[in-house]
Amino acid sequence: MTVSLLVILAFIVFSAVVGVVGRGRGEMNLERWSVGGRRFGVLLVWLLMAGEIYTTFTFLGASGWAYSRGAPSFYILVYGTLGYTISFFLLPPIWRLAKRRGLHTQPDFFLARYDSPALAGVVALVGVVSIVPYLQLQLAGLGMIVEIASGGAFGSTSAILVAFALTCVFVYTSGLKGVAWVAVVKDVTMILAVVVIGFGLPAMYFGGIGRMMDALARAHPAHLVFPGSTTTMGVGWVVSTILLTGLGFYCWPHMFASAFAAKDARTIRRNAVIMPLYQLPILLILFVGFTALLAIPGLKNPDTALLALVTRSYPAWFAGFVGGAGAVTAMVPASMLLLVAATLAAKNIYRPLVRRDVGNAELMRASRVAMVVIALAALVLALWSPKELVNLLIFGYDGVAQFFPGIALGVFAPRVRARQIMAGLVTGEVVVVSLIWTGHDPYLGMNAGFVGLAVNALVTAAAVALMPAGPEPAGIRERFS
Repeated sequence: MTVSLLVILAFIVFSAVVGVVGRGRGEMNLERWSVGGRRFGVLLVWLLMAGEIYTTFTFLGASGWAYSRGAPSFYILVYGTLGYTISFFLLPPIWRLAKRRGLHTQPDFFLARYDSPALAGVVALVGVVSIVPYLQLQLAGLGMIVEIASGGAFGSTSAILVAFALTCVFVYTSGLKGVAWVAVVKDVTMILAVVVIGFGLPAMYFGGIGRMMDALARAHPAHLVFPGSTTTMGVGWVVSTILLTGLGFYCWPHMFASAFAAKDARTIRRNAVIMPLYQLPILLILFVGFTALLAIPGLKNPDTALLALVTRSYPAWFAGFVGGAGAVTAMVPASMLLLVAATLAAKNIYRPLVRRDVGNAELMRASRVAMVVIALAALVLALWSPKELVNLLIFGYDGVAQFFPGIALGVFAPRVRARQIMAGLVTGEVVVVSLIWTGHDPYLGMNAGFVGLAVNALVTAAAVALMPAGPEPAGIRERFS
């Protein structure tokens, strides 16, 4: 296991060095730190967005759900493509507004569109709260990856502390550009690892993917049909979760930052066309989870299925390679989440609260302080309150998906006002928190977040119908053109 551990540590250190060196030359200001100077082309935007989307959730959570739940995990294959389709129409006008107004964060968009500091503040607060469990997911997954791939030679807590400290260093120094270059390392290694194990493990144990699926259908006939190996995740849950996560896909604050980093709107549209290619590796990861169910049944933690099968089936150096790829898969989204959460905490929470002019230098300092605070909060949760990886992600989606009516109507319905969006947003968040807090998720067979989003949309529609619309804001259409 020493070989495996050394390979993993080499990956982590190399990625951190790439992140620090990737900052480039020149003074680091908020524009460079948060949106990379808005100079990223198609390839870098593609890799950056994929780096944020394909995380430890994909690497471990998807295989874990394939192992433990079966058919409900198929929602993971669908919602991304729905999100990419929406982004083709939604993100380009948002990018044009961001370029024209110099926006850096998602709450900046709500402030520029609705001219409401209160609405922007609520969006910022919900964004930070939703990002923390997503960040916790990356840390918990990172520790799990290193501990299992190293055969226990390096503990989960130690792995989280070392890797996250290095992640904080390159985020602190390099900002978005450093994250983008680490995403290049992450994508190359992750895709290579997934292709090898996705085809290799079913062939190793069953002679191929088709034979493995035949064996699974015979051994667990209910596993591949809804609700799979669960009692609550039937067709209603799957469809509602696909709609929730598909509509909420680009509602994450860090996805806005990636879009803002593009050099033009055409880059975003091209990215939407090629992003569905990234759904293919997810299918291979599901195959690994199914293979693990047959080869090593009875795992206490299903999220360990992929790594447990890899360490059992391949030599130590390759297990280290897979573990290193998985560790970087956690570091990239963790760094992006930290960066965005810190920026919006400083710009959209701190600056309005101090009630005075805050210069760029002070905003940079506040962003870096916020980054450390948020990092420590997620670190504590990851070490002392671990949760199942997919559930952590869905919890975050429940919160940010409530932004969708405000974003979509903000772009395509110029007469909609802040108070109408606020009414729906607050109601949706209250419904989501109430259902989850009282243990009613799923509710009537549907994802609680989707129920909240449906109520959100109904309240927003009622507010639009009942509240006077008023005149269209001057120049609102030109802002998006």
